[in-house]
Amino acid sequence: MKELQTYTFESAFARLEEILNTMNQSSIALEESLRLYEEADTLLRFCETQLTQAETKIELLVKNRDGNIAMSEQGSPLLQPLAYRSS
Repeated sequence: MKELQTYTFESAFARLEEILNTMNQSSIALEESLRLYEEADTLLRFCETQLTQAETKIELLVKNRDGNIAMSEQGSPLLQPLAYRSS
């Protein structure tokens, strides 16, 4: 596995898909299966961290009833924290 610092979220996710396909489509030795599982676990934690960091940066613009962006007295858009919706 290459160093995590060289991955982007997209490349890590693509590698996870490759691992999943390999594990689902072929008969692989137990040792290789364990190595792939460990790599996938590391990549999953990396992706989760990346997503968490992105979520903390996301803020929603507050809109008025007419759909226009609400502005502060200083002229900058009003922001609110991202609210999670449960499925």
